[in-house]
Amino acid sequence: MEKTDWFTSWFNSPYYHILYQHRNDQDAQLFMQNISRFLQLKKEAHILDLPCGKGRHARYLNSLGYKVTGGDLSENSIAYAKQFENDQLSFKVKDMREAFRLRYDAIFNLFTSFGYFENDTEEIQVLKNMKQGLKEGGVLVLDFLNVMNVRDHLVSSEVKDIDGITFHITREIKDGFILKHISFQDKGQDYSFKEQVKYLDLQKFQEYFKAANLEIEHIFGDYELSEYNEKNSERLILVAR
Repeated sequence: MEKTDWFTSWFNSPYYHILYQHRNDQDAQLFMQNISRFLQLKKEAHILDLPCGKGRHARYLNSLGYKVTGGDLSENSIAYAKQFENDQLSFKVKDMREAFRLRYDAIFNLFTSFGYFENDTEEIQVLKNMKQGLKEGGVLVLDFLNVMNVRDHLVSSEVKDIDGITFHITREIKDGFILKHISFQDKGQDYSFKEQVKYLDLQKFQEYFKAANLEIEHIFGDYELSEYNEKNSERLILVAR
């Protein structure tokens, strides 16, 4: 039996969306406003949001007047997002490890949607694909967590009660990954999932981007686009061409 990647099973699970249903849309909208204004994206710009989840960033970018395509490996998420499609907003199942057929004015990789894979070569291939998927002069925005801040403020365990389900969550940094273990019971059945993202600091990203022939032009530390501070910033946001 073929082993399923953690992100394929977890992101396609209804429990993923239950656990994260209260994510802050205001933060997402603030970031999209600030970054699109900073980049001075023209209204006719075509933006790819990859991976897009259920499309919250893509939908808001579309409401700002942009043509947006959302791509995600999760068939469930894309099926949900398709109800919001219009002539300037579309969603499709897309694996970012596969080559791009179209080119875009901007590609957004948001909310720590990178660093999923075991091998560095796969991460670099994703960046190469994105580079290939940019029109001349096009821009890549990659929004990752700041691993230094995560390390210093790691909550090793917590319990969340959501929709009658008690989620037991533990976190650790191990073997170059930030790991989150999620276990719970529903309707008498036990479930266990994990999330893992590579422990990627700025130096590692710089190595990746250089290997993918992408030049980092700007580095921000939060959705207000403040200057990045290795110790205190919540995010590591990279803008590259």
